[in-house]
Amino acid sequence: MKKLKKLITQNTPLQNHKHKWIILPLTITSILTLFLLLIGTLTSPTGTPLTPPLLRRFTTAPSSIFVEHKLHPLRPSHAPPPPRLAYLISGSKHDGSSLKRTLLALYHPNNCYVVHLDGEASVEERMELGRFVKGNEVFVEFGNVVMIEKANLVTYKGPTMVANTLHAAAILLRKWEWDWFINLSASDYPLVTQDDLLHTFSYLPRDLNFLDHTSNIGWKESQRAKPVIVDPGLYMSKKSDVFWITQRRSVPTAFKLFTGSAWMVLSRPFVDFCIWGWDNLPRTVLMYYANFISSPEGYFHTVVCNAPEFSNTTVNSDLHFISWDNPPKQHPHYLTIDHMQKMIESNAPFARKFHRDDPVLDKIDSELLFRGPEMIVPGGWCIGNRENGSDPCSVAGNITTLRPTSGAERLGNLISSLLSSESFRPKQCK
Repeated sequence: MKKLKKLITQNTPLQNHKHKWIILPLTITSILTLFLLLIGTLTSPTGTPLTPPLLRRFTTAPSSIFVEHKLHPLRPSHAPPPPRLAYLISGSKHDGSSLKRTLLALYHPNNCYVVHLDGEASVEERMELGRFVKGNEVFVEFGNVVMIEKANLVTYKGPTMVANTLHAAAILLRKWEWDWFINLSASDYPLVTQDDLLHTFSYLPRDLNFLDHTSNIGWKESQRAKPVIVDPGLYMSKKSDVFWITQRRSVPTAFKLFTGSAWMVLSRPFVDFCIWGWDNLPRTVLMYYANFISSPEGYFHTVVCNAPEFSNTTVNSDLHFISWDNPPKQHPHYLTIDHMQKMIESNAPFARKFHRDDPVLDKIDSELLFRGPEMIVPGGWCIGNRENGSDPCSVAGNITTLRPTSGAERLGNLISSLLSSESFRPKQCK
C-alpha cells in the first residue's frame, strides 16, 4: 500500500507514464474485489431476499450464550451496530399498571418510547403513570421515554386510533433517530428480550415493513368498506361508540384496499412517508379511512401496498402470537398458561391478548425474559450486581453491547422463514 500511495502521489509526467500500467491493474482489481464483497453482503428487499441458512447463521446465538451464569455479551466484532426501535405503548382506563409492566419488559436504553393512556382514563390514573415515567432513574438517565400528557380520545373501532398512532410516530420522528416503529397495547407482552430483538434485527435491511396484510377483504367489503361511520372521538370530549349513517358508498377505484392486523413493525422511511406525505396518497387514504370501521386494520396496509416505493418492502406478518377462533371473530382469545408452549413454538417476539397480571406473565418473565418483579429485563448494558435481589440494570454500561438468549434463535428461525423464497415475494401485497 505504501508503494501504491507513493506511485499515486508522484506527479511528474515521466513517472506517471512509467507506472500507469502498474496502477491500472491494481485499480481494476480493487474495483472487482469491492463488487464481489457487495454481492456477498445482505441485500435490501429490492434485491435478492435473505436465504434461511444465511439468516440463521447471523441471528442464532452461539451455544454458550444463555441466560444468567452462561450469558456473555457479544463482542462488537461479532455483529453490526444494533438498530434503534421506537415504540408506541398505548392503553385506556384501568390500563395504567399494565402499561408500566409492559414498558419495563420492553425497555432498552438504545430504544425510544412514547406511552399513551387515552382520554377515558381518570386524571389520577394518568398522573400516577406520569410519576412512574418521570420517577424511574434509568428512564431519566437516558431520556428516552415520554408520556403524551394531553391524552387523545381513542375509539378503537374508529379512525382516532390511527390518528393517535400517527401522533406518536410524529413525536418519535421529531425527538429521536430510529430505524423501526412498533405499536403495542397494554394487553401485548414480549416473548423475547430486547437484546434478542436488536441482535436479530441488526442483520435485516432497515426498509422492511412487517405487517399482516391481504387484498382479499371478503366480508369486510360489505360490512366495513361500503358502510359509512362517524367516530365521535374526532370532535367530542367524551368517548362514545361510532355510529353508522344510512348512505353507503362504493369501493374505491383510485387505490386498492388491503386489510390485516392493527399491530405492525414499520420502517422509518415508510413512517416518514405517512407523516410528511410528499405524495398525496397517505392523506387521500387517511381521509377515506376516517369513515371506515376498524380503520387501524387497513390504513397502513393500503398505503404501503399502493405506494410503488414501499410495496416490495412488506413482510406478511405482524410478529405476534394470537389465538383466534376458526373462523376468527372480532376479538382473539385471552392467553393463559395453557398457551405457553404454543407461544414459544410460534417463535414470535410478541403475543396478545393478556388479562392484567395474569399468572402467565410471571411465567414469561421468569422463563423467557429473566426479569425480576418490578425490574427491567436485563441485557448486555446492565452491569450492576445481582446480589440480594439487586437490579443489575441500576448500573448501565455500553448500551450497544447485546446478550442474546435462546430467544434470538427462535426469532431468527421465524424471520428466516418469513424471508424465504416461498414466503417473502409471493406474499407481498397480494
